[in-house]
Amino acid sequence: MSCRFGCAGIICKFQSGRGKSGRSKGRDEREMKRFLFCAVLVLGYCAVQASSVAAVAQEQATQAAQAGEGAAGPTKPGTADGASSPDEMGNRRPLYRLRRSDVIEIKFNFASEFDQTVSVQPDGFIPLKGLDELYAEGMTVAELRNKIQQAYSETLHDPGVTVGLKDFEKPYFIATGAVARPGKYELRGDSTVTEGVAMAGGFTDQAKHSQVVLFRRISGERTEARVLNVKQMLNSRNLAEDFHLRAGDLVYVPQNWISKIRRYLPTSSLSTYVNPTQF
Repeated sequence: MSCRFGCAGIICKFQSGRGKSGRSKGRDEREMKRFLFCAVLVLGYCAVQASSVAAVAQEQATQAAQAGEGAAGPTKPGTADGASSPDEMGNRRPLYRLRRSDVIEIKFNFASEFDQTVSVQPDGFIPLKGLDELYAEGMTVAELRNKIQQAYSETLHDPGVTVGLKDFEKPYFIATGAVARPGKYELRGDSTVTEGVAMAGGFTDQAKHSQVVLFRRISGERTEARVLNVKQMLNSRNLAEDFHLRAGDLVYVPQNWISKIRRYLPTSSLSTYVNPTQF
């Protein structure tokens, strides 16, 4: 505002100074230059303010539109057919996807001569009667049915196909290390790490209860490892940190340090001073 009034005053002086001497004219020209500089600053400031207001208004309009869309459209549950796992796509109940060695039963409603029972081969393909092999690994049963129906549509008129999963690999976990019966165990229902150790016969005398390691594969190239203090959980009677097992988990129970050096010490004197179960 002060710049505006200053510029207006300079204009008045410049106009009233017409016809004056050369010295006065020089002074007026300098004042005119100041006025032009001030005017440029004012116009630039106004342009910046206008652009800022427009940007804020546009951002508010965008937020309001997004809020309206979120309120108007209810969240749709994910279709399990298009997702491979709940971790990747957010589906809570994904359908099973075919794996190698799975046994599939294929039946035709009006052409029983094409009925067949096939197994997913190590390369992921399945053989089909009268057709080339079809890649099936990673598909759901519904997706495979559509692919088989599409493949036979060139030979049969409107083939009605029914596909069923006859046999598949059961979920399992592996217990290894200082357990009584290391091996691969079928995972039935909801089980935890301590329950998995119990299925494997429990800890041996050489087990290090305080550093049980749970290995879990996150992706094809990444594996997560968690160290569990099972000894503290059992002593405190608090199983809040007892992780639930998932298919493919590996439970490893390491040996305690005394069992590693026992082979180098006399057994008679060692058992007198050391109780292996305390480690």
